[in-house]
Amino acid sequence: MIKNETCEVKIIHNEIIEKVNKKMPLDKDLYFVSEFFKMFSDFTRSKILSALTFSEMCVCDISALLKMSHSSISHQLRLLKSARLVKNKKEGKIVYYSLDDSHIYTIMDVALNHINEG
Repeated sequence: MIKNETCEVKIIHNEIIEKVNKKMPLDKDLYFVSEFFKMFSDFTRSKILSALTFSEMCVCDISALLKMSHSSISHQLRLLKSARLVKNKKEGKIVYYSLDDSHIYTIMDVALNHINEG
């Protein structure tokens, strides 16, 4: 039988509510946080981000590493770029991708550490 988890006592701690309310991010900012983490929810995108934590890579190399089609990788990279998780630079005809900044590396590192802890 599932117990209904409700407050036994109907006391509202207004001082806590006011304190937290002053510190809460704006709804629009939390919406963007949700959208940001949706990018990590796709297995292929997570694999691409993981690979890019070690080295910048071109689409062909990522495609070979992940054993996926060039078009699939390109599509996911476009999504990651539009979410500002990766950036690119062109050298001649080759486009190299890397993590947009150190925050993305840190997020991947913290997530993996959390998953692998004890």
